[in-house]
Amino acid sequence: MAAIIETQDLTKTFGDTTAVDHVTLSIAAGELFGLLGPNGSGKTTMNKLLTGQIRPDAGTVRVMGLDVPADPVRVRAGIGIIPEQETPPSFLTAEEYLHFVGRVRGITAIDEQAEKWFDILEFRDKRQVLCKDLSRGTRQKLMVAQAFLHEPPLAFIDEPLINLDPIMQRTVKDFLSEYVAGGGTVFFSTHILGIAEEICTSFAILHNGVVLHHGTIDELVTGDRHLEGFFLERVRGHAHA
Repeated sequence: MAAIIETQDLTKTFGDTTAVDHVTLSIAAGELFGLLGPNGSGKTTMNKLLTGQIRPDAGTVRVMGLDVPADPVRVRAGIGIIPEQETPPSFLTAEEYLHFVGRVRGITAIDEQAEKWFDILEFRDKRQVLCKDLSRGTRQKLMVAQAFLHEPPLAFIDEPLINLDPIMQRTVKDFLSEYVAGGGTVFFSTHILGIAEEICTSFAILHNGVVLHHGTIDELVTGDRHLEGFFLERVRGHAHA
């Protein structure tokens, strides 16, 4: 299957720190891909590079066939993004925010799409509440809704389940699996290995900006290994190299 995300020697530094260090990845369309790493490993920086929020210092990055640094607005217009921090505008209600996103993205059936997400994520009772007054979990639901409101072919997700209760985590995990089964692609950044092993089809391990491994979950299962043990082995080995 054709690659929907491709990087070659992608590099980003901040002062003396190399957050992303010559990363080369090729991710096929239709994958639920997990970028795994400890806190501070470079996952959020990778997300921002892939979505054109920051520019690389070196290397290339293409998303959906587009050169991301050359055309970041067009890239973001075609994808969904759930950032690490849930930050909907404090002065809008949940419903107003989804309508705002819908207008920006040129959705014709905004009411229907918004209603669908209020039902899926079970927060219809919060639709008229200002975003500043929503709980963290409800803000997280709102950010999930805005990312998929326009039914994008590709979504970038940074720790989307961390503020959700177990019931809603199950709902979102089931949705992501169905979304990929229907032809979508997810780039999912997390340090929660159990979730990644449960829903991801492929993964890479990132540590100190370096990709230590890129493979499929099936390869681990076939080898009778679990992701946690494999992850710890690779990360600890790299830390002491």
